[in-house]
Amino acid sequence: MRQPTSSPAKPTASVIIPNYNGLRFLPTCLDALRGQIYPADLTEVILVDDASTDDSVVFVREHYPEVVVVQLARNSGLAVGCNAGAAAARGDLLVLLNNDTEAEPGWLAALVETVRAHPQAGAIASKMLLFDRRDHLHNAGDVMGADGIPRNRGVWQRDQGQFDADRTIFGGCGGGVAYRREAWEQAGGFDERLFMYLEDVDLAWRLQLLGWDAVFAPDARLYHHVSATGGGALASFYTGRNTIWVIAKDMPGPLIRRHFGRIVAAQWRVTRDALAAWRGEAARARVRGQLAGIVGLPKVLRWRRAVQEKRVMGIEELERLLVREQTG
Repeated sequence: MRQPTSSPAKPTASVIIPNYNGLRFLPTCLDALRGQIYPADLTEVILVDDASTDDSVVFVREHYPEVVVVQLARNSGLAVGCNAGAAAARGDLLVLLNNDTEAEPGWLAALVETVRAHPQAGAIASKMLLFDRRDHLHNAGDVMGADGIPRNRGVWQRDQGQFDADRTIFGGCGGGVAYRREAWEQAGGFDERLFMYLEDVDLAWRLQLLGWDAVFAPDARLYHHVSATGGGALASFYTGRNTIWVIAKDMPGPLIRRHFGRIVAAQWRVTRDALAAWRGEAARARVRGQLAGIVGLPKVLRWRRAVQEKRVMGIEELERLLVREQTG
């Protein structure tokens, strides 16, 4: 991205990069943003640093002065960081981007074009490909199972354009997704009580309940180091906990009752697989996360009321978005 020579007008797109000790990835990520074909004077880049200890902030301020740095005083989690970036942003389009990505030059332009072409779209998902196998997909938009388990559409498949024509999705992966500001603000952004993991799935549910569409933008291509700045036991715990919380908070009652057997069976499969791998730290963390999810249900059910009271989307319309089998 070129640094504007004069004071820019209100930017159309604000690219928000949450960062925690991601210095080793930042040059690739930020150089790719400098190379975008979308006009620099209609773009801003915001790095939200979550109390890193690896000199990320010093490096960015020295080498990428055009980047706005939002520095958090303490490590607060991904949801807090993204919300802080959105609060600082001036753009009409809020674009979340992982720090361990490399966007193709036309990535941002494709997201902007897609949001303009779909006025009812609250979320626009990028085509995320594997960094080291660039002809293989990591995510072609998120879909939601009737069992309450979210899926990365196309994950690990060779990209042959097999998902390009099907633009309707449930939501976008938070590593490369754009949100219309109006939709983000109406939904209230990410739920900081989740801390990290599935905050994008939770928001996808809430946007759907509010009547916003989610659209896949196949020309918005980027490459992603999978779990380079996360994963392990921490991810397993929060995924285990937050999956249960998101179901309890966001899935309408008629759908829970209709698919209760599938939901319980899916959670049992997770538990069973974790028990079979019990010596692994991540497996034990996943079961601890499930237990924390169950223990926390009383408070989550109190959160649920505020979400469900705002629902305008019909049950059968939501039902049509749910998949019955693993999609990957």
